[in-house]
Amino acid sequence: MIPRIKDIQTLDDFILLVEFDDGKKVKYDVKDDIRTLDDFKVLESEYGLFQNVQLDSSRTYIYWTDRVDLPSDTILEYGQPL
Repeated sequence: MIPRIKDIQTLDDFILLVEFDDGKKVKYDVKDDIRTLDDFKVLESEYGLFQNVQLDSSRTYIYWTDRVDLPSDTILEYGQPL
């Protein structure tokens, strides 16, 4: 079953705070993605883009542009549990 995101917040230093329907919460550091994935570099170079994160209607991924997104299972797997 794909985890569904209940809430998402952006924090300083390219950190996401994500809460899932089952109550799990994680901090996900996007800096690693920015360093390793070319499409993610725009989050660092375009002022304010990171704070404008969107949740898709299925609540199974978040996105910033049509080329920059993260699936919920990746966030859950690689995020730091809270």
